[in-house]
Amino acid sequence: MVKLFDPINIRGELIKNRAWVSPMCTYSSDEGKATDWHLVHLGSRAIGGAGLVMVEASAVTPKGRISPWDLGIWDDEHINPLKNITEFIKSCGATPAIQLAHAGRKSSTDRPWAGGKSVGIDNGGWNPKAPSSIKYSNDSLLPEELSIDEIKIVISDFIDAAKRSIEAGFTAIELHFAHGYLVHQFLSPLSNIREDEYGGSFDSRILLALEIASSVRKEIGNEIPLFARLSVTEYFTKGWDVGDSINLSIELKKCGIDLIDCSSGGNYSDQKIDLKPGYQVHLAESVKKEAGILTGAVGLITDSIQAQDILDSEKADVIFMAREYLRNPYWALNAEKNKSSWPLQYQRSID
Repeated sequence: MVKLFDPINIRGELIKNRAWVSPMCTYSSDEGKATDWHLVHLGSRAIGGAGLVMVEASAVTPKGRISPWDLGIWDDEHINPLKNITEFIKSCGATPAIQLAHAGRKSSTDRPWAGGKSVGIDNGGWNPKAPSSIKYSNDSLLPEELSIDEIKIVISDFIDAAKRSIEAGFTAIELHFAHGYLVHQFLSPLSNIREDEYGGSFDSRILLALEIASSVRKEIGNEIPLFARLSVTEYFTKGWDVGDSINLSIELKKCGIDLIDCSSGGNYSDQKIDLKPGYQVHLAESVKKEAGILTGAVGLITDSIQAQDILDSEKADVIFMAREYLRNPYWALNAEKNKSSWPLQYQRSID
């Protein structure tokens, strides 16, 4: 039986345990560049025993940021600040990963603690782009529909971002295809009403995801783990659903995706979610069993007994945690209860 603190080997990358830090936006960059905040924030979770530490959604183009304060990976100037972080994470025995993202119609917004409303051009924002000119909500900016040429540029942006990620020292990459951001917008009939090769049928709506996944895999080679985060359901009867995600995961696996990070929602502003402990675990289980691919469970997973139960019941292969790691950067060390796993500098604190 797989244990929470057993290693997992993906394409030769030996990740020391299955208690991973989920990517979480902190809206604290300087023109897309990582700062000391990110080094301390992410480094403390690596010190704290996490097996994999994933850097927050990093925009592949300036206008792909959720907010003007998001991290970026669209310029070579972003590489060295990130390299400082990856080197430190590795020194702690953890695997550094990065999530590559484009926010599409949900871009150009303020920080959540400042209200999260749209940021106009006069205040440093920009006009969002999307598969179709459909607002996310009544308060959102109206996006412009991407042309075919612009879609090809998006693919190229992901390729370039992946190349920079490797140069920055990341040894795993995740593609953000969830939470109502650009690629998710293409997947869903709620946000994609195009009538060309990127819209209409299921096969057409998933085309961009497959092109990005296969192109990034080609760029990074066969030795780097490549994940995709999906919103497995949109909680809307006419939207993207579990069956769609299973079928997409089967195709993504053919493109070289190794693991599906199973989240949900984010593309339908009136969504109703029954929040409870482990509320998304069944989604990871469905994708794992039906698509035959590694999955990560995420969402209100807070204690080691709960996490181990998910692994014992084979509902997922790894555990992503977000807010619990914000509350307790040393969650993994405390859960493992193994003094020898603690940094030598801290072992005097352990009875």
